[in-house]
Amino acid sequence: MTESSSSHYQVLRVAVTATEKEIKVAYRRAARTAHPDHGGDAATFRRVTAAYETLIDPQRRRAYDRSYAAGDAPSSAGAHFDAPAAGSPASAAVRRPGTGRNTAGDPPVYVPPYEGSGDVPLIPFEQGRQQVHGMPRKRGIFGAEARIQREMRTVQLLSRQVLPAIPAARLINGLQSPADNSHIDHAVLSGYRLALVNSMLLPKGAYAWDGRTLNHGGRAVAPPQLAQVVWAMQDIFPELNVTGWTVVFSPDGNLHEPVIDHHRRPAGPMDTVQIVNAAGLVRGLKEFLAAGPAPNTVNVPVLARLLRGMH
Repeated sequence: MTESSSSHYQVLRVAVTATEKEIKVAYRRAARTAHPDHGGDAATFRRVTAAYETLIDPQRRRAYDRSYAAGDAPSSAGAHFDAPAAGSPASAAVRRPGTGRNTAGDPPVYVPPYEGSGDVPLIPFEQGRQQVHGMPRKRGIFGAEARIQREMRTVQLLSRQVLPAIPAARLINGLQSPADNSHIDHAVLSGYRLALVNSMLLPKGAYAWDGRTLNHGGRAVAPPQLAQVVWAMQDIFPELNVTGWTVVFSPDGNLHEPVIDHHRRPAGPMDTVQIVNAAGLVRGLKEFLAAGPAPNTVNVPVLARLLRGMH
């Protein structure tokens, strides 16, 4: 990666979670080294100054982070869908012919590694090793307690039944959507796969999902609109395979209710989103995340960018 393509955080050599004080200290240190009067390079000094001016201003920093520009975003021309770029450090974690395949149950491998790189990590190790980040919370003046309780059910479901099976999986709760001003309730990152998850609470019964419409008793039920967000996140992270999931809970907590029958229609844009009950989400997410390349990889740059997108 060239200096000109480095993020502002990399230029100042601070983590994306750096405080205002840490940014000021890093700027003074970098400015002394880069200043032409002290033998530095004018272009480097301009990059240091631009990075500081952006990160020290809360509004500009939020806008910068919201665009998910804090990490090392690969160019779309060199991106490999659902796999790390060939020859990159991340590609070392992918199975090679004649070697055993890394499985989702293997211990996490951090890319880039925390030890031996000599670089300031994008996020501290203690934060990178956590499997759950953030919790559902109130938005605005009114708390929407029903929404918070529904999201907590999703957090508990994923924490108890998905994360223990995939040690490298990271659950991020409460993201600002890059597509609009809406929110992404949950995101699960494992290796080079990313699942966006929203939830609904519906009465028990039989529902039919055809890839676009959820029907019950002759009436259509509108699921959360995730497709646009999935497309936006796929554009932002071209090296990942991004999917959307809506989990439907029943009031009594039965993981197998409501029953959702899947009836296929011709392939359409909504095929990036699946509607499932709680049991279906657990089963489907495990299969999706475990089937990716290097599923035991913690993709630190992507995780850092997602954490900076938390609202």
